Amino acid sequence: MRLQAPIIRHTITLNDDRKQASPGTRILTSFAVALGAMALFGAIAYILPGFSAPIGPSGIPSHVSTDPANLPYYALRSVFRMFIALVFSLIFAFVYGLAAARSKRLGTVLIPLLDILQSVPILGFLSATISIWLVIFPGSILGVEAASIFAIFTSQAWNMAFSFYNSLTTEPSDLDEAVRILRLTRWQRFWKLDVPNSMIPLLWNCMMSVGGGWFFLTASEMISVNNRTLTLPGIGSYVEEAAGEQNLGRVGLAILTMIIVVVLIDFVLWKPLTAWAEKFRLTQNQSSEPRRSLVLTVLRLSGINDQLARLGRPISYALDRITRPLGRTGARWKVQSRKSRAGDLIWYILVGLACLWGIWELFDLIKTTVGYGEVGHALLLGCLTFIRVVVLMVICSLIWVPIGAIIGMNPKISRILQPVVQILASFPANFIFPFITLIFVAWKIDINWGSIFLMALGTQWYILFNVIAGASAIPDDLLEMSRSLRQTTWQRWKTLILPAVFSSWCTGGITAAGGAWNASIVSEVVTYGKTELTAKGLGAYIAQFTTTGDMTRVMVGVVVMSVFVVAVDRLFWTPMQSLARRRYALN
Repeated sequence: MRLQAPIIRHTITLNDDRKQASPGTRILTSFAVALGAMALFGAIAYILPGFSAPIGPSGIPSHVSTDPANLPYYALRSVFRMFIALVFSLIFAFVYGLAAARSKRLGTVLIPLLDILQSVPILGFLSATISIWLVIFPGSILGVEAASIFAIFTSQAWNMAFSFYNSLTTEPSDLDEAVRILRLTRWQRFWKLDVPNSMIPLLWNCMMSVGGGWFFLTASEMISVNNRTLTLPGIGSYVEEAAGEQNLGRVGLAILTMIIVVVLIDFVLWKPLTAWAEKFRLTQNQSSEPRRSLVLTVLRLSGINDQLARLGRPISYALDRITRPLGRTGARWKVQSRKSRAGDLIWYILVGLACLWGIWELFDLIKTTVGYGEVGHALLLGCLTFIRVVVLMVICSLIWVPIGAIIGMNPKISRILQPVVQILASFPANFIFPFITLIFVAWKIDINWGSIFLMALGTQWYILFNVIAGASAIPDDLLEMSRSLRQTTWQRWKTLILPAVFSSWCTGGITAAGGAWNASIVSEVVTYGKTELTAKGLGAYIAQFTTTGDMTRVMVGVVVMSVFVVAVDRLFWTPMQSLARRRYALN
Protein backbone atom coordinates (compact mmCIF):
# COMPACT_ATOMS: atom_id res chain seq x y z
CA MET A 1 0.00 0.00 0.00
CA ARG A 2 1.50 3.31 -1.09
CA LEU A 3 -0.12 5.03 1.87
CA GLN A 4 2.15 3.31 4.37
CA ALA A 5 5.59 4.65 3.43
CA PRO A 6 4.96 8.32 4.25
CA ILE A 7 3.12 7.37 7.44
CA ILE A 8 6.05 5.30 8.69
CA ARG A 9 8.56 8.08 7.93
CA HIS A 10 6.22 10.61 9.54
CA THR A 11 5.93 8.56 12.74
CA ILE A 12 9.69 8.07 12.99
CA THR A 13 10.22 11.83 12.61
CA LEU A 14 7.75 12.57 15.41
CA ASN A 15 9.40 10.10 17.78
CA ASP A 16 12.85 11.56 17.00
CA ASP A 17 11.62 15.11 17.63
CA ARG A 18 10.23 14.14 21.01
CA LYS A 19 13.38 12.28 22.02
CA GLN A 20 15.57 15.21 21.02
CA ALA A 21 13.45 17.69 23.01
CA SER A 22 14.87 18.60 26.44
CA PRO A 23 13.01 17.57 29.64
CA GLY A 24 12.21 21.22 30.28
CA THR A 25 10.59 21.55 26.85
CA ARG A 26 8.47 18.46 27.44
CA ILE A 27 7.36 19.79 30.84
CA LEU A 28 6.47 23.20 29.40
CA THR A 29 4.49 21.69 26.53
CA SER A 30 2.64 19.38 28.94
CA PHE A 31 1.80 22.38 31.14
CA ALA A 32 0.59 24.35 28.10
CA VAL A 33 -1.66 21.47 27.00
CA ALA A 34 -3.09 21.11 30.52
CA LEU A 35 -3.73 24.85 30.70
CA GLY A 36 -5.46 24.82 27.32
CA ALA A 37 -7.67 21.89 28.34
CA MET A 38 -8.70 23.66 31.56
CA ALA A 39 -9.49 26.85 29.60
CA LEU A 40 -11.64 24.87 27.17
CA PHE A 41 -13.63 23.07 29.86
CA GLY A 42 -13.91 26.28 31.86
CA ALA A 43 -15.40 28.14 28.87
CA ILE A 44 -17.91 25.33 28.30
CA ALA A 45 -18.91 25.34 31.97
CA TYR A 46 -19.32 29.14 31.82
CA ILE A 47 -21.78 29.16 28.91
CA LEU A 48 -23.71 25.91 29.53
CA PRO A 49 -26.15 27.36 32.13
CA GLY A 50 -27.40 29.84 29.53
CA PHE A 51 -28.31 27.00 27.15
CA SER A 52 -30.79 25.38 29.55
CA ALA A 53 -32.11 28.50 31.28
CA PRO A 54 -35.88 28.55 31.87
CA ILE A 55 -38.06 30.86 29.83
CA GLY A 56 -38.99 33.94 31.87
CA PRO A 57 -42.48 35.32 32.47
CA SER A 58 -42.21 37.62 29.44
CA GLY A 59 -41.50 34.65 27.13
CA ILE A 60 -38.67 34.09 24.67
CA PRO A 61 -36.80 37.37 24.08
CA SER A 62 -37.11 39.11 20.74
CA HIS A 63 -34.12 41.44 21.25
CA VAL A 64 -30.59 41.28 22.65
CA SER A 65 -28.47 43.94 24.25
CA THR A 66 -26.00 45.75 22.00
CA ASP A 67 -23.68 46.64 24.87
CA PRO A 68 -20.13 45.88 23.54
CA ALA A 69 -19.25 44.34 26.92
CA ASN A 70 -21.44 41.36 25.97
CA LEU A 71 -19.53 40.58 22.77
CA PRO A 72 -17.06 38.04 24.29
CA TYR A 73 -19.92 36.06 25.86
CA TYR A 74 -21.98 36.26 22.68
CA ALA A 75 -18.99 35.04 20.65
CA LEU A 76 -18.55 32.04 22.95
CA ARG A 77 -22.22 31.14 22.61
CA SER A 78 -22.04 31.34 18.81
CA VAL A 79 -18.83 29.29 18.58
CA PHE A 80 -20.29 26.61 20.85
CA ARG A 81 -23.41 26.30 18.67
CA MET A 82 -21.23 26.17 15.58
CA PHE A 83 -19.10 23.25 16.74
CA ILE A 84 -21.98 21.24 18.18
CA ALA A 85 -23.58 21.48 14.74
CA LEU A 86 -20.24 20.55 13.12
CA VAL A 87 -19.99 17.34 15.17
CA PHE A 88 -23.49 16.29 14.12
CA SER A 89 -22.69 17.25 10.51
CA LEU A 90 -19.59 15.02 10.55
CA ILE A 91 -21.57 12.05 11.88
CA PHE A 92 -24.25 12.69 9.26
CA ALA A 93 -21.63 12.86 6.48
CA PHE A 94 -20.13 9.51 7.51
CA VAL A 95 -23.47 7.68 7.74
CA TYR A 96 -25.13 9.27 4.71
CA GLY A 97 -22.10 9.13 2.43
CA LEU A 98 -21.38 5.52 3.31
CA ALA A 99 -24.99 4.45 2.70
CA ALA A 100 -25.12 6.25 -0.67
CA ALA A 101 -21.76 4.88 -1.85
CA ARG A 102 -22.11 1.28 -0.69
CA SER A 103 -25.72 0.62 -1.73
CA LYS A 104 -26.65 1.19 -5.35
CA ARG A 105 -30.35 1.20 -4.56
CA LEU A 106 -30.02 3.67 -1.71
CA GLY A 107 -27.64 5.79 -3.79
CA THR A 108 -30.29 6.34 -6.45
CA VAL A 109 -32.49 7.94 -3.78
CA LEU A 110 -30.03 9.49 -1.33
CA ILE A 111 -27.96 11.54 -3.80
CA PRO A 112 -30.96 13.29 -5.45
CA LEU A 113 -32.38 13.76 -1.94
CA LEU A 114 -29.12 15.38 -0.87
CA ASP A 115 -29.46 17.77 -3.82
CA ILE A 116 -32.92 18.70 -2.59
CA LEU A 117 -31.83 19.09 1.04
CA GLN A 118 -28.94 21.41 0.19
CA SER A 119 -31.28 23.61 -1.85
CA VAL A 120 -33.89 24.00 0.89
CA PRO A 121 -33.24 27.35 2.60
CA ILE A 122 -32.60 27.26 6.33
CA LEU A 123 -35.69 29.42 6.73
CA GLY A 124 -37.64 26.49 5.28
CA PHE A 125 -36.13 24.10 7.83
CA LEU A 126 -36.78 26.58 10.65
CA SER A 127 -40.39 27.13 9.64
CA ALA A 128 -41.03 23.37 9.61
CA THR A 129 -39.16 22.43 12.80
CA ILE A 130 -39.25 25.34 15.28
CA SER A 131 -42.56 24.18 16.80
CA ILE A 132 -41.20 20.63 17.16
CA TRP A 133 -38.13 21.80 19.09
CA LEU A 134 -40.24 24.00 21.37
CA VAL A 135 -42.51 21.02 22.15
CA ILE A 136 -39.55 18.70 22.84
CA PHE A 137 -38.03 21.22 25.30
CA PRO A 138 -41.01 23.04 26.86
CA GLY A 139 -40.42 25.92 29.24
CA SER A 140 -36.69 26.08 28.46
CA ILE A 141 -34.58 28.19 26.15
CA LEU A 142 -33.01 24.87 25.09
CA GLY A 143 -35.80 24.45 22.52
CA VAL A 144 -34.74 27.61 20.66
CA GLU A 145 -31.07 26.61 21.07
CA ALA A 146 -31.83 23.23 19.50
CA ALA A 147 -33.63 24.95 16.61
CA SER A 148 -30.66 27.27 16.10
CA ILE A 149 -28.14 24.41 16.15
CA PHE A 150 -30.32 22.45 13.73
CA ALA A 151 -30.43 25.45 11.40
CA ILE A 152 -26.63 25.73 11.49
CA PHE A 153 -26.42 21.97 10.86
CA THR A 154 -28.52 22.40 7.70
CA SER A 155 -25.99 24.93 6.41
CA GLN A 156 -23.01 22.65 7.13
CA ALA A 157 -23.88 19.00 6.53
CA TRP A 158 -24.58 18.73 2.81
CA ASN A 159 -21.20 19.67 1.35
CA MET A 160 -19.45 17.39 3.89
CA ALA A 161 -21.68 14.48 2.85
CA PHE A 162 -20.98 15.18 -0.84
CA SER A 163 -17.23 15.31 -0.14
CA PHE A 164 -17.20 12.01 1.76
CA TYR A 165 -19.36 10.31 -0.87
CA ASN A 166 -17.06 11.52 -3.65
CA SER A 167 -13.99 10.21 -1.78
CA LEU A 168 -15.62 6.80 -1.34
CA THR A 169 -16.52 6.49 -5.02
CA THR A 170 -13.03 7.47 -6.21
CA GLU A 171 -10.90 5.30 -3.89
CA PRO A 172 -7.74 3.99 -5.62
CA SER A 173 -8.32 0.45 -6.88
CA ASP A 174 -4.98 -0.85 -5.51
CA LEU A 175 -5.90 0.21 -1.97
CA ASP A 176 -9.31 -1.40 -2.40
CA GLU A 177 -7.64 -4.64 -3.45
CA ALA A 178 -5.22 -4.41 -0.52
CA VAL A 179 -7.98 -4.23 2.11
CA ARG A 180 -9.73 -7.15 0.41
CA ILE A 181 -6.57 -9.24 0.50
CA LEU A 182 -6.11 -8.37 4.18
CA ARG A 183 -9.75 -9.43 4.77
CA LEU A 184 -10.54 -6.41 6.90
CA THR A 185 -13.99 -6.14 8.44
CA ARG A 186 -16.29 -3.38 7.25
CA TRP A 187 -15.59 -1.46 10.45
CA GLN A 188 -11.81 -1.79 9.99
CA ARG A 189 -12.04 -0.76 6.35
CA PHE A 190 -14.00 2.35 7.33
CA TRP A 191 -11.30 3.59 9.74
CA LYS A 192 -8.22 2.32 7.90
CA LEU A 193 -9.12 3.28 4.32
CA ASP A 194 -12.40 5.15 3.89
CA VAL A 195 -11.81 7.88 6.47
CA PRO A 196 -8.03 8.34 5.85
CA ASN A 197 -8.59 8.51 2.07
CA SER A 198 -11.24 11.21 2.53
CA MET A 199 -9.44 13.14 5.27
CA ILE A 200 -7.88 16.02 3.30
CA PRO A 201 -10.97 17.01 1.25
CA LEU A 202 -13.26 16.35 4.22
CA LEU A 203 -11.16 18.59 6.45
CA TRP A 204 -11.29 21.46 3.97
CA ASN A 205 -15.04 20.97 3.66
CA CYS A 206 -15.32 21.10 7.45
CA MET A 207 -13.64 24.52 7.29
CA MET A 208 -16.06 25.54 4.55
CA SER A 209 -19.00 24.25 6.59
CA VAL A 210 -18.01 26.45 9.49
CA GLY A 211 -17.83 29.36 7.05
CA GLY A 212 -21.30 28.50 5.78
CA GLY A 213 -22.55 28.33 9.36
CA TRP A 214 -21.19 31.82 10.06
CA PHE A 215 -22.90 33.11 6.91
CA PHE A 216 -26.33 32.02 8.19
CA LEU A 217 -25.60 32.86 11.82
CA THR A 218 -27.92 35.87 11.88
CA ALA A 219 -30.88 33.86 10.55
CA SER A 220 -30.23 31.03 13.03
CA GLU A 221 -29.86 33.25 16.11
CA MET A 222 -32.68 35.69 15.34
CA ILE A 223 -35.43 33.37 14.12
CA SER A 224 -38.32 35.17 12.42
CA VAL A 225 -41.28 32.90 11.67
CA ASN A 226 -45.04 33.45 11.68
CA ASN A 227 -44.65 37.17 12.46
CA ARG A 228 -42.71 36.25 15.61
CA THR A 229 -39.04 36.78 16.41
CA LEU A 230 -37.12 34.43 18.72
CA THR A 231 -33.69 35.79 19.62
CA LEU A 232 -30.71 34.04 21.23
CA PRO A 233 -27.59 35.71 22.65
CA GLY A 234 -24.93 35.51 19.94
CA ILE A 235 -22.76 37.56 17.68
CA GLY A 236 -25.16 37.12 14.74
CA SER A 237 -28.16 38.46 16.64
CA TYR A 238 -25.94 41.27 17.99
CA VAL A 239 -25.11 42.41 14.44
CA GLU A 240 -28.75 42.25 13.38
CA GLU A 241 -29.81 44.28 16.42
CA ALA A 242 -27.04 46.87 15.92
CA ALA A 243 -27.91 47.19 12.21
CA GLY A 244 -31.54 47.72 13.16
CA GLU A 245 -30.43 50.55 15.45
CA GLN A 246 -28.27 51.92 12.57
CA ASN A 247 -25.27 51.83 14.91
CA LEU A 248 -22.37 51.21 12.51
CA GLY A 249 -19.82 51.59 15.30
CA ARG A 250 -21.17 48.57 17.15
CA VAL A 251 -21.48 46.62 13.89
CA GLY A 252 -17.77 47.39 13.38
CA LEU A 253 -16.96 46.10 16.88
CA ALA A 254 -18.81 42.87 16.11
CA ILE A 255 -16.85 42.51 12.85
CA LEU A 256 -13.58 43.01 14.76
CA THR A 257 -14.67 40.37 17.29
CA MET A 258 -15.47 37.96 14.46
CA ILE A 259 -12.03 38.47 12.89
CA ILE A 260 -10.37 37.69 16.25
CA VAL A 261 -12.53 34.58 16.68
CA VAL A 262 -11.76 33.31 13.17
CA VAL A 263 -8.01 33.86 13.56
CA LEU A 264 -8.00 32.02 16.91
CA ILE A 265 -9.97 29.09 15.48
CA ASP A 266 -7.58 28.88 12.54
CA PHE A 267 -4.53 28.92 14.85
CA VAL A 268 -5.89 26.50 17.45
CA LEU A 269 -7.84 24.08 15.23
CA TRP A 270 -7.54 24.30 11.46
CA LYS A 271 -3.78 24.77 11.12
CA PRO A 272 -3.00 21.80 13.40
CA LEU A 273 -5.54 19.62 11.58
CA THR A 274 -4.27 20.46 8.09
CA ALA A 275 -0.68 19.77 9.21
CA TRP A 276 -1.75 16.49 10.83
CA ALA A 277 -3.73 15.42 7.74
CA GLU A 278 -0.56 15.52 5.59
CA LYS A 279 0.19 11.96 6.67
CA PHE A 280 -2.86 10.76 4.70
CA ARG A 281 -1.56 11.93 1.33
CA LEU A 282 -1.12 9.18 -1.26
CA THR A 283 2.51 9.60 -2.24
CA GLN A 284 5.82 7.74 -2.24
CA ASN A 285 7.84 10.85 -1.44
CA GLN A 286 7.58 12.95 1.70
CA SER A 287 6.83 16.61 1.00
CA SER A 288 9.92 18.80 0.93
CA GLU A 289 7.86 21.60 2.53
CA PRO A 290 5.60 19.90 5.09
CA ARG A 291 2.85 21.95 6.71
CA ARG A 292 3.67 23.02 10.24
CA SER A 293 1.67 24.18 13.23
CA LEU A 294 2.89 25.43 16.60
CA VAL A 295 -0.14 23.96 18.36
CA LEU A 296 0.41 20.54 16.77
CA THR A 297 4.11 20.63 17.68
CA VAL A 298 3.25 21.42 21.30
CA LEU A 299 0.70 18.59 21.43
CA ARG A 300 3.21 16.11 20.01
CA LEU A 301 6.05 17.18 22.31
CA SER A 302 3.75 16.93 25.33
CA GLY A 303 3.09 13.26 24.55
CA ILE A 304 -0.66 13.60 24.98
CA ASN A 305 -1.30 11.90 21.63
CA ASP A 306 0.58 8.81 22.91
CA GLN A 307 -1.47 8.81 26.12
CA LEU A 308 -4.75 9.12 24.23
CA ALA A 309 -3.69 6.35 21.85
CA ARG A 310 -2.86 4.12 24.80
CA LEU A 311 -6.26 4.76 26.37
CA GLY A 312 -8.13 4.28 23.09
CA ARG A 313 -6.39 1.09 22.01
CA PRO A 314 -8.48 -1.29 24.21
CA ILE A 315 -11.66 0.42 23.01
CA SER A 316 -10.52 0.01 19.40
CA TYR A 317 -9.82 -3.69 19.88
CA ALA A 318 -13.19 -4.19 21.56
CA LEU A 319 -15.02 -2.44 18.71
CA ASP A 320 -13.14 -4.57 16.18
CA ARG A 321 -14.42 -7.71 17.90
CA ILE A 322 -17.96 -6.41 18.30
CA THR A 323 -18.26 -5.37 14.63
CA ARG A 324 -16.97 -8.63 13.12
CA PRO A 325 -20.53 -9.99 12.63
CA LEU A 326 -21.14 -7.10 10.20
CA GLY A 327 -19.03 -9.00 7.68
CA ARG A 328 -15.90 -8.56 5.63
CA THR A 329 -15.18 -5.53 3.51
CA GLY A 330 -16.84 -4.83 0.21
CA ALA A 331 -16.70 -1.72 -1.93
CA ARG A 332 -17.32 -2.50 -5.60
CA TRP A 333 -20.72 -3.58 -6.84
CA LYS A 334 -20.73 -7.17 -8.03
CA VAL A 335 -22.12 -8.35 -11.36
CA GLN A 336 -25.87 -8.41 -10.92
CA SER A 337 -27.73 -11.70 -10.99
CA ARG A 338 -31.25 -12.10 -12.34
CA LYS A 339 -32.61 -12.07 -8.77
CA SER A 340 -30.73 -8.85 -7.98
CA ARG A 341 -32.04 -7.16 -11.13
CA ALA A 342 -35.58 -8.12 -10.16
CA GLY A 343 -35.02 -6.62 -6.72
CA ASP A 344 -33.75 -3.41 -8.32
CA LEU A 345 -36.85 -3.23 -10.51
CA ILE A 346 -39.18 -3.64 -7.51
CA TRP A 347 -37.20 -0.99 -5.59
CA TYR A 348 -37.42 1.53 -8.43
CA ILE A 349 -41.15 0.89 -8.83
CA LEU A 350 -41.74 1.51 -5.11
CA VAL A 351 -39.65 4.69 -5.17
CA GLY A 352 -41.48 5.88 -8.29
CA LEU A 353 -44.88 5.23 -6.73
CA ALA A 354 -43.86 7.10 -3.56
CA CYS A 355 -42.72 10.07 -5.67
CA LEU A 356 -45.95 10.08 -7.69
CA TRP A 357 -48.01 9.98 -4.50
CA GLY A 358 -46.05 12.90 -3.03
CA ILE A 359 -46.43 14.94 -6.25
CA TRP A 360 -50.18 14.23 -6.35
CA GLU A 361 -50.65 15.35 -2.74
CA LEU A 362 -48.56 18.46 -3.35
CA PHE A 363 -50.52 19.51 -6.43
CA ASP A 364 -53.79 18.84 -4.64
CA LEU A 365 -52.72 21.12 -1.76
CA ILE A 366 -51.61 23.88 -4.13
CA LYS A 367 -54.84 23.64 -6.14
CA THR A 368 -57.03 24.03 -3.04
CA THR A 369 -55.01 26.88 -1.50
CA VAL A 370 -53.02 29.27 -3.71
CA GLY A 371 -53.76 27.87 -7.18
CA TYR A 372 -51.47 26.74 -9.96
CA GLY A 373 -50.85 30.31 -11.07
CA GLU A 374 -48.65 30.77 -7.98
CA VAL A 375 -46.42 27.93 -9.18
CA GLY A 376 -45.96 29.69 -12.54
CA HIS A 377 -45.07 32.91 -10.74
CA ALA A 378 -42.51 31.05 -8.57
CA LEU A 379 -41.03 29.37 -11.66
CA LEU A 380 -40.54 32.76 -13.32
CA LEU A 381 -38.79 34.09 -10.21
CA GLY A 382 -36.75 30.88 -10.10
CA CYS A 383 -35.50 31.55 -13.64
CA LEU A 384 -34.22 34.96 -12.54
CA THR A 385 -32.37 33.47 -9.57
CA PHE A 386 -31.07 30.65 -11.82
CA ILE A 387 -29.45 33.21 -14.14
CA ARG A 388 -27.69 34.78 -11.15
CA VAL A 389 -26.45 31.36 -9.99
CA VAL A 390 -25.05 30.49 -13.46
CA VAL A 391 -23.23 33.82 -13.76
CA LEU A 392 -21.88 33.35 -10.24
CA MET A 393 -20.62 29.80 -10.93
CA VAL A 394 -18.83 30.73 -14.16
CA ILE A 395 -17.07 33.76 -12.69
CA CYS A 396 -16.09 31.99 -9.45
CA SER A 397 -14.72 28.95 -11.31
CA LEU A 398 -12.58 31.08 -13.61
CA ILE A 399 -11.15 33.00 -10.67
CA TRP A 400 -10.76 30.42 -7.92
CA VAL A 401 -9.75 27.19 -9.69
CA PRO A 402 -6.26 28.44 -10.65
CA ILE A 403 -5.82 30.29 -7.35
CA GLY A 404 -6.91 27.25 -5.32
CA ALA A 405 -4.60 24.91 -7.25
CA ILE A 406 -1.61 27.20 -6.65
CA ILE A 407 -2.38 27.46 -2.91
CA GLY A 408 -2.90 23.71 -2.54
CA MET A 409 0.32 22.69 -4.33
CA ASN A 410 2.64 25.14 -2.62
CA PRO A 411 2.99 24.72 1.18
CA LYS A 412 4.86 28.03 1.50
CA ILE A 413 2.03 29.94 -0.15
CA SER A 414 -0.51 27.91 1.80
CA ARG A 415 1.08 28.86 5.13
CA ILE A 416 0.71 32.53 4.26
CA LEU A 417 -2.67 32.48 2.54
CA GLN A 418 -4.53 29.79 4.48
CA PRO A 419 -5.31 32.10 7.43
CA VAL A 420 -6.36 34.84 5.00
CA VAL A 421 -8.59 32.46 3.04
CA GLN A 422 -9.98 31.05 6.29
CA ILE A 423 -10.82 34.54 7.56
CA LEU A 424 -12.51 35.48 4.29
CA ALA A 425 -14.44 32.21 4.09
CA SER A 426 -15.42 32.02 7.75
CA PHE A 427 -16.28 35.67 8.06
CA PRO A 428 -20.08 36.04 7.78
CA ALA A 429 -20.42 38.23 4.72
CA ASN A 430 -23.91 39.31 5.70
CA PHE A 431 -22.33 41.18 8.62
CA ILE A 432 -21.19 43.78 6.12
CA PHE A 433 -24.50 43.85 4.24
CA PRO A 434 -25.51 47.08 6.04
CA PHE A 435 -22.41 48.81 4.64
CA ILE A 436 -23.02 47.32 1.18
CA THR A 437 -26.64 48.46 1.28
CA LEU A 438 -25.47 52.04 1.82
CA ILE A 439 -23.00 51.69 -1.09
CA PHE A 440 -25.73 50.31 -3.38
CA VAL A 441 -27.99 53.23 -2.49
CA ALA A 442 -25.23 55.85 -2.84
CA TRP A 443 -23.95 54.51 -6.17
CA LYS A 444 -27.45 53.59 -7.44
CA ILE A 445 -26.49 49.95 -8.04
CA ASP A 446 -29.42 47.78 -9.07
CA ILE A 447 -29.93 45.09 -6.40
CA ASN A 448 -31.00 42.65 -9.14
CA TRP A 449 -27.35 42.58 -10.25
CA GLY A 450 -25.80 43.51 -6.92
CA SER A 451 -27.34 40.41 -5.32
CA ILE A 452 -24.95 38.26 -7.44
CA PHE A 453 -22.04 39.87 -5.61
CA LEU A 454 -23.75 39.31 -2.25
CA MET A 455 -24.36 35.64 -3.07
CA ALA A 456 -20.73 35.23 -4.16
CA LEU A 457 -19.48 36.51 -0.80
CA GLY A 458 -20.91 33.45 0.90
CA THR A 459 -20.66 30.66 -1.69
CA GLN A 460 -17.50 31.15 -3.78
CA TRP A 461 -15.43 29.53 -1.03
CA TYR A 462 -16.96 26.09 -1.66
CA ILE A 463 -15.12 26.01 -5.00
CA LEU A 464 -11.88 27.45 -3.60
CA PHE A 465 -11.69 25.11 -0.61
CA ASN A 466 -12.44 21.97 -2.61
CA VAL A 467 -9.88 22.87 -5.26
CA ILE A 468 -7.28 23.56 -2.55
CA ALA A 469 -8.05 20.15 -1.06
CA GLY A 470 -7.77 18.44 -4.46
CA ALA A 471 -4.47 20.17 -5.25
CA SER A 472 -3.10 19.36 -1.77
CA ALA A 473 -3.73 15.67 -2.39
CA ILE A 474 -1.77 15.50 -5.67
CA PRO A 475 1.06 12.99 -5.05
CA ASP A 476 4.51 14.57 -4.96
CA ASP A 477 5.89 11.84 -7.22
CA LEU A 478 3.53 12.96 -10.03
CA LEU A 479 4.71 16.53 -9.63
CA GLU A 480 8.31 15.34 -9.68
CA MET A 481 7.62 13.34 -12.83
CA SER A 482 6.11 16.42 -14.48
CA ARG A 483 9.25 18.42 -13.65
CA SER A 484 11.50 15.58 -14.87
CA LEU A 485 9.68 15.55 -18.22
CA ARG A 486 10.32 19.31 -18.42
CA GLN A 487 6.73 20.08 -19.21
CA THR A 488 5.79 23.65 -19.87
CA THR A 489 3.45 25.40 -17.46
CA TRP A 490 0.49 24.93 -19.78
CA GLN A 491 1.30 21.23 -20.31
CA ARG A 492 1.51 20.67 -16.55
CA TRP A 493 -1.85 22.36 -16.01
CA LYS A 494 -3.47 20.50 -18.92
CA THR A 495 -2.17 16.98 -18.20
CA LEU A 496 -1.82 16.96 -14.41
CA ILE A 497 -3.21 19.83 -12.34
CA LEU A 498 -6.63 20.40 -13.96
CA PRO A 499 -7.41 16.66 -14.26
CA ALA A 500 -6.30 16.15 -10.63
CA VAL A 501 -8.61 18.86 -9.28
CA PHE A 502 -11.52 18.18 -11.65
CA SER A 503 -13.32 15.86 -9.24
CA SER A 504 -12.83 18.34 -6.40
CA TRP A 505 -14.18 21.14 -8.60
CA CYS A 506 -17.29 19.05 -9.27
CA THR A 507 -17.85 18.56 -5.54
CA GLY A 508 -17.25 22.25 -4.88
CA GLY A 509 -19.47 23.26 -7.79
CA ILE A 510 -22.41 21.17 -6.61
CA THR A 511 -22.24 22.54 -3.09
CA ALA A 512 -21.55 26.10 -4.29
CA ALA A 513 -24.57 26.01 -6.58
CA GLY A 514 -26.78 24.67 -3.81
CA GLY A 515 -25.32 27.20 -1.40
CA ALA A 516 -25.97 30.01 -3.89
CA TRP A 517 -29.65 29.09 -4.08
CA ASN A 518 -29.75 28.99 -0.29
CA ALA A 519 -27.87 32.29 0.02
CA SER A 520 -30.39 33.98 -2.26
CA ILE A 521 -32.82 34.27 0.66
CA VAL A 522 -30.45 36.68 2.45
CA SER A 523 -28.92 38.25 -0.68
CA GLU A 524 -32.04 39.22 -2.60
CA VAL A 525 -33.41 41.18 0.37
CA VAL A 526 -30.98 43.45 2.25
CA THR A 527 -31.88 46.05 4.86
CA TYR A 528 -30.22 48.73 6.91
CA GLY A 529 -32.48 50.49 9.36
CA LYS A 530 -35.53 51.56 7.34
CA THR A 531 -33.76 51.13 3.98
CA GLU A 532 -34.66 47.88 2.22
CA LEU A 533 -33.52 46.70 -1.21
CA THR A 534 -35.38 43.76 -2.77
CA ALA A 535 -34.41 41.91 -5.95
CA LYS A 536 -36.85 39.95 -8.08
CA GLY A 537 -36.10 36.30 -7.42
CA LEU A 538 -37.08 33.11 -5.68
CA GLY A 539 -34.96 33.86 -2.60
CA ALA A 540 -36.81 37.11 -1.94
CA TYR A 541 -40.12 35.28 -2.52
CA ILE A 542 -39.32 32.67 0.16
CA ALA A 543 -37.96 35.25 2.62
CA GLN A 544 -41.07 37.43 2.24
CA PHE A 545 -43.61 34.68 2.92
CA THR A 546 -41.53 33.11 5.70
CA THR A 547 -41.68 36.42 7.56
CA THR A 548 -45.44 36.74 7.06
CA GLY A 549 -46.06 33.11 8.00
CA ASP A 550 -47.60 32.01 4.65
CA MET A 551 -46.33 28.44 4.80
CA THR A 552 -48.09 27.27 1.64
CA ARG A 553 -46.26 29.83 -0.51
CA VAL A 554 -43.02 29.06 1.35
CA MET A 555 -43.52 25.41 0.39
CA VAL A 556 -44.19 26.37 -3.24
CA GLY A 557 -40.94 28.38 -3.29
CA VAL A 558 -38.93 25.58 -1.67
CA VAL A 559 -40.33 22.97 -4.08
CA VAL A 560 -39.58 25.13 -7.13
CA MET A 561 -36.06 25.79 -5.85
CA SER A 562 -35.56 22.04 -5.32
CA VAL A 563 -36.75 21.31 -8.87
CA PHE A 564 -34.20 23.74 -10.31
CA VAL A 565 -31.35 22.29 -8.22
CA VAL A 566 -32.17 18.64 -8.97
CA ALA A 567 -32.66 19.31 -12.69
CA VAL A 568 -29.27 21.04 -12.96
CA ASP A 569 -27.65 18.26 -10.99
CA ARG A 570 -29.10 15.50 -13.17
CA LEU A 571 -28.40 17.28 -16.46
CA PHE A 572 -24.98 18.76 -15.72
CA TRP A 573 -23.29 17.76 -12.47
CA THR A 574 -24.02 14.03 -12.62
CA PRO A 575 -22.36 13.66 -16.07
CA MET A 576 -19.42 15.74 -14.82
CA GLN A 577 -18.99 13.48 -11.78
CA SER A 578 -19.21 10.35 -13.95
CA LEU A 579 -16.52 11.80 -16.19
CA ALA A 580 -14.35 12.52 -13.13
CA ARG A 581 -14.68 8.95 -11.84
CA ARG A 582 -14.15 7.41 -15.28
CA ARG A 583 -11.17 9.44 -16.53
CA TYR A 584 -9.64 11.45 -13.71
CA ALA A 585 -9.70 9.18 -10.63
CA LEU A 586 -6.29 8.39 -9.13
CA ASN A 587 -5.90 4.64 -9.81
